[in-house]
Amino acid sequence: MKDLPSPRPSLRSGRAPEGRPFQRVTRLRRPPLRIWVWTAVTLVVAAVAVVLWRTSDVVATSTTTAAAPTVPDAAPADELAPAWTASTTDGPRRVVEGGRVLVTDEHGVAMLDAGTGTEAWHYRRSNATLCDATAVDGVVIAVFRTTGRCNEAVALTATTGERDWYRNVRFRTDVDLASTTQILLAASPTGIVTIDPTGNNTRWRYAPATGCRFVGADVGSSGVVVLQRCEGSTPLQVQLLDGFGGTVIWTRDLDTEGRTARLAGVGRLVDVVVGDTVHVIDPDDGTLREPLPLPALAAGDDVRSEPLQQAEVGDVTLLWARGTAWALDQETGRPRWSVPATGLPALGEDDTVVVPEDGALVRRSVADGSERDRSAAAGTLPAGGRTALLGPVVVYATSDQVLGLR
Repeated sequence: MKDLPSPRPSLRSGRAPEGRPFQRVTRLRRPPLRIWVWTAVTLVVAAVAVVLWRTSDVVATSTTTAAAPTVPDAAPADELAPAWTASTTDGPRRVVEGGRVLVTDEHGVAMLDAGTGTEAWHYRRSNATLCDATAVDGVVIAVFRTTGRCNEAVALTATTGERDWYRNVRFRTDVDLASTTQILLAASPTGIVTIDPTGNNTRWRYAPATGCRFVGADVGSSGVVVLQRCEGSTPLQVQLLDGFGGTVIWTRDLDTEGRTARLAGVGRLVDVVVGDTVHVIDPDDGTLREPLPLPALAAGDDVRSEPLQQAEVGDVTLLWARGTAWALDQETGRPRWSVPATGLPALGEDDTVVVPEDGALVRRSVADGSERDRSAAAGTLPAGGRTALLGPVVVYATSDQVLGLR
């Protein structure tokens, strides 16, 4: 009998020959091309996102906040000594705002506790350079450069460090910021612009005449003053502009004979220092008042960078230059009194000012300069500083440092 062929395995039985389990052979299929494309795109997007994150402003910005400070209701002690000192890059100027003390560095700003000098809050950007900063109306305004221009501005609440507003700007790298109540001034040789410090909107712009450049600008209670020099013209032009509208109120020519001219300040008097003379100008109509002679500069001092300070207290204008503090009557422009001083006095209580003098901080009458009392100060205060009071602390700001005495 012929051998019968072995029965063929049945797919239904699920058994292979010789009793082994049957295994279905499945042919593998490659994913469609679109899947590979989508996967590649996803990986690229993820890599780009990581790079952008690492180089973004978010990562490069270091910011802290703090609770609002409480300033003790106390006067400076009879004897004062330096309690702390901090470096800064944009002094001297009014550095006290919101009960704190402003200092700046290459990449940002910080507000210090007045009593201890410790940092209360800061705002710094490692990918940007600080162009300038100022403090007014409860905010600190800082302008940064991330491109070829100073192109970003931010306002931070002075007490807490919280961001108030941010905007893009297009300022030159040599921009100088100044401020007074409700006005932020950004000035450069080719133009000025004013901004609302608490609302961030641009109010107006003003450029020098053709062939002219601004060599100085400042803002105060009377408006914005610019110093303008023009090619082929000897006189220096002084112009006062309305702080909110930008219209020219008056123009005054000063014969400087080519000498350096600098604004000491703007308020109920406009003071321009030319050589060894302070030209005192009435802000109402540009009338020149009686000039104020200054001591000659010491050998080696540069008139282009000498400290000049000015502020308003009551009905007088305080002016500091070359080792002397003057109280100028705002009606006549004439000195009511003057005393040797290391820097600009601060507003005190009961119609007084606190004058930084050699070895002491002296409280004097605004009216006649008579001494009321004094606090002995250990050490020598550097020349050209600006004084402010925060309760029992005396804050003294110079061009490169801020000191706290208590």
